[in-house]
Amino acid sequence: MKNNDFKYINFYDYVIKVLSICKIGKLFSKDPYALENYDELEKISMKMLGNFDILTYDKPNIFLKNIYPTPSVSCRCVIFNDEGKILFVKESVDEKYCLPGGWCDLYASPKESILNEISQEAGAVVKDLNFIGVINKTTTKKDYKNYDAPYDIVPEYALIFKAKFVEFNKEHTHETIDINFFDKDDLPPLSNKLKKEDYLRIIDTAVNGNILMD
Repeated sequence: MKNNDFKYINFYDYVIKVLSICKIGKLFSKDPYALENYDELEKISMKMLGNFDILTYDKPNIFLKNIYPTPSVSCRCVIFNDEGKILFVKESVDEKYCLPGGWCDLYASPKESILNEISQEAGAVVKDLNFIGVINKTTTKKDYKNYDAPYDIVPEYALIFKAKFVEFNKEHTHETIDINFFDKDDLPPLSNKLKKEDYLRIIDTAVNGNILMD
C-alpha cells in the first residue's frame, strides 16, 4: 500500500465518524437549526464517501442503505482498586454515579470501545480486562417511571467487563464531573443509565467471578 493510501484511510475513518455524529444528532436534537446543519453535513459527507473508489475497504458503508434493525450495543466496566472498591463516574447530566461505559463505536471491537470509554469518562488506565457477561438493557414503557425524562424505546444489549485500576493518566471529558471509588455495600446515588437491580447484578457478578447472561 502506498503512503498516500494511509491518508485516504484516515480521511475515510473521519467521514464515517462525522456520519455517525450526524445520525445521532438528527435523532436526539430538537433545535431546527442544528437539524438543518446535521442534514447538510450528512449530505456533504455522503457525497465525499461516494468518492472512495481508490481503495478497497473492509468497513461497509451502512449509511447508504436501510439495514436490518437490530439492538444497539453499549458497554460498562466494573473497575476495582487494590482495596476492592469500585470506580464510579458522576454524570454531568443528572449528577449521579454510573459505571464507566457508553455506546460501542462503529467498527471498534468491544475491547477497544470499553477502553475508550474508561479513558474518556474516567481518565483511567486499567489492566486484567475481562468480559463477564451481557444484559438486556432494552427500555420499555413500564420503565419510563424510572427515568427523569421520557425516552424512546431503544433495543439495547450492554456488554459487561471487569478490570483492575492502574492509574489516572489524563483529564476526563465534560460528561463527567467527579470520579470516586465506593464500597460495594455503600454505593452512591446511582444514575438512571442502568436500573438499580442491574447495578447490583453486575457488581455481584464481578465480585464473585460469575458470568452474567440475559
